[in-house]
Amino acid sequence: MISKAVFLRKENIMAKDLNKVMLIGRLGQDPELKYTQSGVAVVSFSMATGSKWKDQEGNWQERTEWHNCKAWRNLAEIVSNYLKKGSKIYVEGRLETSNWEDENKKKHYKTEIVVDEMIMLDSKGDNSGGGSGGNYSSTKPAGKPATTTDDDLPF
Repeated sequence: MISKAVFLRKENIMAKDLNKVMLIGRLGQDPELKYTQSGVAVVSFSMATGSKWKDQEGNWQERTEWHNCKAWRNLAEIVSNYLKKGSKIYVEGRLETSNWEDENKKKHYKTEIVVDEMIMLDSKGDNSGGGSGGNYSSTKPAGKPATTTDDDLPF
């Protein structure tokens, strides 16, 4: 039997958009929690991801990328309460770019990751972060981590 996917036309595939970010890294600073005028929680934090490789001479090179992140509502309060500088986390979200002009009419841009899902990767009692290993989502009630069993794992 031949899968239907084989018969998909290129036009149908190209018509769909995807804005998805998945990162594993460490917080570069303590999260900064604020509230909008209407009382909605929003937290901002920076996250570092790194890579290592050997150059043509065989020397190890390192590069760190910094990502600006924000989370809203219950997830914002969870991030603020449980994470600190150095905490290791997994985040899923989407890119969002804002722009503004300064007093000299120069245009500025800022691209952030709007976090929808977050998993704390530090083990309990780990001094490098305050995580408990829970899974959290902007759509799940605060304090209700998702549970994963061995049956849920694909390997």
